[in-house]
Amino acid sequence: MLSARTRANRAHQATGQGMGGTGAASERMVSLADRLAILAARRARVASGFVMQPEPRSIGVYAHGKRLTAGHILLAGHLAEAPGTPLWDLAPDPAFVAAAQGFSWLDDLAAFGTPTARRRAQDWTWDWIARFGTGKGPGWSPELTGRRIIRWIHHATFLLTARNRAQTDAFHRALSLQAAFLSRRWKGAPPGLPRFEALAGLIHAGLLLIGMERLIAPATAALAGACDADIDGAGGIPSRNPEELMDILTLLTWSATTMTETGHPVPDALSRAITRTAPTLRALRHADGTLARFHGGDRGIEGRLDQALAAAGARLAAPPAIAMGFARLSGRRTSVIVDASAPPAGRAALTAHASTAAFELTSGRRPLVVSCGAGDEFGPAWRLAARATQSHSVLCLEGVSSSRLSAAGDALQYRAAVTESRLIQGHEGSDLYIAHDGWLSSHGLTAGRSLTLSHDGRRLSGVETLTALTAEARRRFEEVMSQTRMDGTGFAVRFHLHPEVEATLDTAGTAVSMLLRSGEIWLFRATGPVVLSLEPSAYLEKGRLDPRPCRQIVLRGQVRTFETRIGWTLAKAQDTPLAIRDLEGAEAGDPLGLGG
Repeated sequence: MLSARTRANRAHQATGQGMGGTGAASERMVSLADRLAILAARRARVASGFVMQPEPRSIGVYAHGKRLTAGHILLAGHLAEAPGTPLWDLAPDPAFVAAAQGFSWLDDLAAFGTPTARRRAQDWTWDWIARFGTGKGPGWSPELTGRRIIRWIHHATFLLTARNRAQTDAFHRALSLQAAFLSRRWKGAPPGLPRFEALAGLIHAGLLLIGMERLIAPATAALAGACDADIDGAGGIPSRNPEELMDILTLLTWSATTMTETGHPVPDALSRAITRTAPTLRALRHADGTLARFHGGDRGIEGRLDQALAAAGARLAAPPAIAMGFARLSGRRTSVIVDASAPPAGRAALTAHASTAAFELTSGRRPLVVSCGAGDEFGPAWRLAARATQSHSVLCLEGVSSSRLSAAGDALQYRAAVTESRLIQGHEGSDLYIAHDGWLSSHGLTAGRSLTLSHDGRRLSGVETLTALTAEARRRFEEVMSQTRMDGTGFAVRFHLHPEVEATLDTAGTAVSMLLRSGEIWLFRATGPVVLSLEPSAYLEKGRLDPRPCRQIVLRGQVRTFETRIGWTLAKAQDTPLAIRDLEGAEAGDPLGLGG
């Protein structure tokens, strides 16, 4: 499916920033280049088969495959209930069409693996060949073509089982045409994940298709160049999206493994990129094995992160404490991951979130404090709301995000800058302090957050401050006070809770108890001039039809002086043991949220 990052990149090109000219003219140029490449590709040699039997490395979701087999097709947030309708007759939304054309659903059908699932996969694939296999219709962008080639190759055995010679030949012709097209158009994929998808698909075709050997050298060189250009020396990417980084590492490890298996050398640039990316992802990995959800990223398909890290090689002794602008605190079974940097700039600002200083906390296998997530699959309103500071577990001034959109677009034009940060190992635990200037120009206030996670992981304590530090800042703050008739500015510190957390506010309104499905109990308390409440929230999870309802702890107050300070603690109840038996298979009966 086209990710938010891919759609933003395409939008960036369409505005003329990537290719020049007006948006409409630029889109026509891209379409014309794609069509010319298809015409040239039709004259290319057809592969006669595979060099070796491909391995099905793409990981799908069993429950999603089961739903697809039953005719419940959920792609890009759109559900089509169409048991007897061909996939390619469904087009509720352009994002749905792109997700279908990328063939990631093939991973899910292969994961389900029944004869019925295989027939469904084969029917949809050969229907695609009949409709689009000569280069017609949608889905012929470089990144979608690369993604589709990888799935066809990974699941070739699944697809070709019980197929006759004519069908097999048609499969090879369509695959060869896509590879030849991609060899001419991979440069049209925007930098970042789209380009890695295009190049990984091209490398897979060159290495594994008989007669496509000529593609190997140029594709390998291009992939090495992309590694040096798009992955920085610390293993990060410009978008600061953890899930996107995982997808890139997955593509790199698939490519390197295929090179090794077919007897081709792995370029040093590719090996170095894998080596420096893996520790970054380990730092962004929560205690339950999933990713932190920031800047448009979700928790990741189950098993894919572990697969990528295992393929990357030996584990480090410990993940870095700071990675890609995120700080990691850990104590035994508890992990805390904090957005400790400014939102990304440039093209990445089109999908960046105003989440500076926000954190997530996971205890064992259970997420406790979360970000709301990316709202791309739930419509424009959710997408916009998800990017706001209020959708993250952090302090926010009333109605004003710490980073703000430009007046005429989706890019974060004013981005909060971190003015001070330090991470030390103290006597009580790991201590992190972050300050940013998100409301300095508007209110004269610098926001600070101090977090301490105990060594045993049983207690996270925090201090939130809003301070007018300089004479100029105080003058600006006094102007705001005058405008509000000395009533001050409202603020709220939010702690969004995972949907599986059962939260209860005590009768005195002074504490919140939280029960995890593992049986752990956590308690939240606060000090300072605030009112504690428990309010509705939403958990925006990819692969579901609707947002999941959840709760959020909220501390509300007013800023009326040059310094406002709020303290809080989030701690396990004293009778919760260090190690606890956890439950298996949460929500196994309805993983997509389609019923009840």
